[in-house]
Amino acid sequence: MDVILLERVEKLGGIGDVVKVKDGFARNFLLPRKKALRANEANRKVFEANRERLEAENASRRTDAEKEAKGLDGTSLTLIRQSSNTGQLYGSVAVRDVVEALEADGHKIAKSQVVLDRPIKAIGMHEVKVALHPEVAVTIKINVARSPEEAEMQAEGVDVMAQMFEEAHDVAGFTEDYQASQDAAAALGEEAPAPTAEATEVEADDADQA
Repeated sequence: MDVILLERVEKLGGIGDVVKVKDGFARNFLLPRKKALRANEANRKVFEANRERLEAENASRRTDAEKEAKGLDGTSLTLIRQSSNTGQLYGSVAVRDVVEALEADGHKIAKSQVVLDRPIKAIGMHEVKVALHPEVAVTIKINVARSPEEAEMQAEGVDVMAQMFEEAHDVAGFTEDYQASQDAAAALGEEAPAPTAEATEVEADDADQA
């Protein structure tokens, strides 16, 4: 379907451009959201008669968006969430959560302005795009952590998730490897290999804690 754009649409064009798009995209997105008109002769005449007004209104909205962008660009928001030992969230951070966090920080943003391809499902620093206007967008940071302390570490550049993976690997590696050797020795009727000094220390620590 050929349509006349009434505003800039990313990867398509700007105001007044006539572009060809898939019928479904036009019917489900462009036309109902008044971002375009069907490119027939009648609509071409209507658009040309209103072009100057549309361009002026667009310029005004862009100016307002640019002012808002100055106070929003680079904003960092912290969201505390529970996660597994590997950093995977129990749940996720969706557009609604980002909007609520922005509102709590004093920014009134619509859900449709937050560009999040998929929900955030792991702790860490995540960049999210906020489109204030078809021609004005900013990037904010979402600091997802299990505690305020971890959030502060991540804000300083520490890769908390990498540390979690290393710790989980170290603990799992010792427990699984040593236990496997004991099980194998028992099955063969052999004497199990003596644990290393490091393993002995870990067992002692576990006994003290018990």
